[in-house]
Amino acid sequence: MTGRLGQGRRELLRWAFLGIAVVVLVVFLLAQRQSTDVSYGRSPSSSAGVEEGSAGELSDASVPSVAEMTALVAADPVVRLPGSTARWDEQRVREFIGNRDVRILVAPPGLDEDERGRVRDVQNATVRVIGTEVSGGFYQALADDLPSWRDQFAAGDVTVPLAALIAKLTDQPTPPDRAELRWREPTDRELAVVAADLRATGLHRAPGATLTKIPADNAKNAFPDGARFVALPPQRDGAPVPRYGPALTRLFPGTPIVVMYGLWIEYHGPGHDDFAELAGASFYGQFGNRLSRYDYPQGNVLAVYLDRVTDVRYAGLFERPLPYRPIDPLRVALPALPWVFAVCVAAFLILSIRSLRRPATGPGIRPGSPRPREPRRHRPRRGRIPARLAGLTALAVEMSLLTDARSDPALARGIVRLQAASEALGADLPDRHVRTLLTEAADELDDAAHKLGIPGYRPYLYLRERLS
Repeated sequence: MTGRLGQGRRELLRWAFLGIAVVVLVVFLLAQRQSTDVSYGRSPSSSAGVEEGSAGELSDASVPSVAEMTALVAADPVVRLPGSTARWDEQRVREFIGNRDVRILVAPPGLDEDERGRVRDVQNATVRVIGTEVSGGFYQALADDLPSWRDQFAAGDVTVPLAALIAKLTDQPTPPDRAELRWREPTDRELAVVAADLRATGLHRAPGATLTKIPADNAKNAFPDGARFVALPPQRDGAPVPRYGPALTRLFPGTPIVVMYGLWIEYHGPGHDDFAELAGASFYGQFGNRLSRYDYPQGNVLAVYLDRVTDVRYAGLFERPLPYRPIDPLRVALPALPWVFAVCVAAFLILSIRSLRRPATGPGIRPGSPRPREPRRHRPRRGRIPARLAGLTALAVEMSLLTDARSDPALARGIVRLQAASEALGADLPDRHVRTLLTEAADELDDAAHKLGIPGYRPYLYLRERLS
């Protein structure tokens, strides 16, 4: 009786492994189909272009005629037109100029195309600065790293590109880059004012900042779980700037913090080390040249930055969770499914072989002694049916690893026939019915083997090698 119970448990375990293998195979195939349907390019951010003047980037500032500006430059080596905002380290730039005749014309940002053309037509100006765009002769000096962009857009400082351009025009060695913006810790009073606004509305707007409200749709796409925003005016007085990001991160742990200094945007919070530099370099690398010569409102610049954050999120660049990306259990577990499938198939085959080779034992019978003949009416008549089912199942498994059942109808029908034969065998249905299902499965697998072009996978050859 104990032997029969053990045998029953082994049979149940054997078919359980087969069932798990089939379920894992189906889940894996469906997951592959889902992954091919997902497109990381479907970002909800807007990528439509805008015409000049439609985004509030033009200011009310204007410039004199070309003749008037030429006269001003002839009279003074540095001419600042009304509304100009660029500044630089005068002592450092003067060292590069030396005794050379270098004349600088500084114009305000937000000029339209015609006004910018008039500034460029001033022939006696060695260097022209429009907003924070620095050009001269046939050259234009462009920032290419985060510290330079930060100096340019947070403080309007053009010391680095201005010195580089003067060195180029006067045949001097290119000076090393040096960050001009200096940081300091915010005072307790400053931090308390900002934190109070963030707790109340999620936005702190300092006097002089042009951000009136958070672009809600863009912020929701970029940070679905919410974020807090700080808007500060450009820091053009040369004094050290309070660095709110790290301090606010300590006050609001786990919350994305976005801080604007003029047109410079910083991200602080979860994933900062991996995400902030990529988003900043991508954004200013593409839009920095345009931002340097126009006078955009902070709200418009923030909206485009948040769209860039959304694009980065939908690009699927990170394999670990960031503040905007939840864990996907299926994506994490998917690499393990083939191993689970292989283990279940191996366990099924091992238990099937043991079932075929198990010697008869019982009271008064020693292992190795002749098996007693059972009465004919009780002896099972399954013959080689379980072995054939196991062999065809193993064949279907091997073929499934080489092709996709969704793209091979014959293989799919063969697997269905094998499942039906397994259920019929477990329900003790007539042998003829089981054999019919196995024959139909073998025919379908034969068609699949012919399509694969592997003669050794034809069922009669495959079974002859393993069951002979």
